[in-house]
Amino acid sequence: MRTLAPASRSCRDEELRYTSVVVRVDRAGTWGPGKIWTQEEEYQIFLQKSKKMEGGPHNMLFPGTLQLETLSHKELTEVMKTAVLYHNGPLVALNKPPGLAVTGKPGELTLLSILPEIGQHLGLSQELHIVRAPGKESSGLVLLSSCPRITKIFQNFFIQSRRVQKPTVTYWAVTVGVPATPKGEIQVALKLDQVRGADLVVPVKTPSRQILKEGVKKTLTHFFVEDSTSDCALVKLQPITAFPSQLLVHMVLQLCPVLGDHVYSARVGSVLGESLLLPVETSMPQTQVLSELLLHRLHITPKEMALLPLHLHLHQILLPQTSMAPTVLIAPLPPFFSQTLWNLGLQMSDRPRKK
Repeated sequence: MRTLAPASRSCRDEELRYTSVVVRVDRAGTWGPGKIWTQEEEYQIFLQKSKKMEGGPHNMLFPGTLQLETLSHKELTEVMKTAVLYHNGPLVALNKPPGLAVTGKPGELTLLSILPEIGQHLGLSQELHIVRAPGKESSGLVLLSSCPRITKIFQNFFIQSRRVQKPTVTYWAVTVGVPATPKGEIQVALKLDQVRGADLVVPVKTPSRQILKEGVKKTLTHFFVEDSTSDCALVKLQPITAFPSQLLVHMVLQLCPVLGDHVYSARVGSVLGESLLLPVETSMPQTQVLSELLLHRLHITPKEMALLPLHLHLHQILLPQTSMAPTVLIAPLPPFFSQTLWNLGLQMSDRPRKK
């Protein structure tokens, strides 16, 4: 990484002083400077390399995940320093692994707790703030800014885009089951509710105006099936609205829970081979249940299912036109995600399938 000169305290000076630094994820699970690979290049690079990783605080069963319970603050900081995808002036983009919470309580090990060290490592003179980020269990792009003015520009861009229903983020998801249509919209009102002592997101049928004022929000997601087999699919998701666990609940309503969803997947049951929605009150969070055939194709055992990471990756963010950033930022897929695509015979382009 290029050595950067000390920055002044103004956003404008930071914009002028710093040149972009790009870091990529190597398919063996390591990180290093280089180009940003396209989706197809990342997939093919993974196929050509070993699925094993060498040492480090990584989960060997699912490469590209971290054993966060064993990491200290310093160790996590060192790992996330290598997760920088883009840096130019006050703007920074990271590729977050699944399982790492973005925010949390004081004293908890979160992305927010290590941002001061990340900013210092990048030579920033002002505090980094989170602009966009996926949920704790999801992987992918985290957009950061150390300049309040730039942060405000981006936030206004995202707000205006939502108003005109223009998608600005794209997720990739592997689903258990195949949506009934190759593309469509999912529109449903959601609310955060207490279900048997647990805080869970639940759908609300035909919400009234009064209910919409009481924590209920209308949500919308566009989906596109990129590829599918008889029992699973690779789906592109573009949420227009932002609500906790929106994409997980939306895919459950399509009877296609996201692979690795150990919270909401229990709401999808099966009778005589036909999927159906189960009552929220009787479908509490549990380790996702997969068929023996799917477990075999994934090369995991039922006991290992509890460790299966969520296959929901924030792949792309659209940005407004500025002098310091491209209009599109992309985060490569984690190694475990590409490994799953290979094992399930799913593809992201017109490449030969696994035989």
